[in-house]
Amino acid sequence: MGSPDLLLALLADARLPVGGHTQSAGVEPAMTHGGLTAQDVPAFVAGRLRTVVAVEAGTAVVSRHHVLAGADLARVHRAWAARTPSAPLRAASETLGRGYLRLARTLWPDPPHLDGGWAGFERTCGRTPPRPLVLGALAAVAGLDAGRLVRLCAHEDVATAAAAVLKLDPLDPLVATGWVLRAHDAVEDLVDRCARLTDPDEVPATAAPLVEQFSLQHATTRQRLFHA
Repeated sequence: MGSPDLLLALLADARLPVGGHTQSAGVEPAMTHGGLTAQDVPAFVAGRLRTVVAVEAGTAVVSRHHVLAGADLARVHRAWAARTPSAPLRAASETLGRGYLRLARTLWPDPPHLDGGWAGFERTCGRTPPRPLVLGALAAVAGLDAGRLVRLCAHEDVATAAAAVLKLDPLDPLVATGWVLRAHDAVEDLVDRCARLTDPDEVPATAAPLVEQFSLQHATTRQRLFHA
């Protein structure tokens, strides 16, 4: 499977063809409906790491554990859905999940850890698998440990937010890069919080009501650059 660190770099690459460029990690909805400014983005990112990303990373880690154990993923899916009450955000996650699943089927067509292959994985999820479930399965198949998986989830969210700002409120790209670098300690805190999770009930249930509210408003906005 190659070096886990090189695999991590590959999966965290924004050029990966999985549809991530259609997302803003909540930045566009927050700017459009909540008055978020570029100066607010570091605090916004930190808040997402404690809430939204904790749910995503925790779900991914538990999914990885279940795949390696040969366990059913339906409970994991239900736990994620209960912690993601916004229908637009669930739909966006399922869209990203399809992109990652297509990538996984191409790079790892005969996954050793999946009973019934990728089709069997989809069946155990009960419906279209959302992004964190697919990332968890992909980590199991590719040999990424739980810590790297959390870093992948967290880095992608922070980097997505920073990249979105450059399109919505252009500024020096070095400033946005600095935001990503300064989030490092918060990302490592999330690793400590989520990397040991094994049960769906342990997935953080950290609400972000404004993120949910803005996503609902954004879903009906006609002029927008990003889905969410």
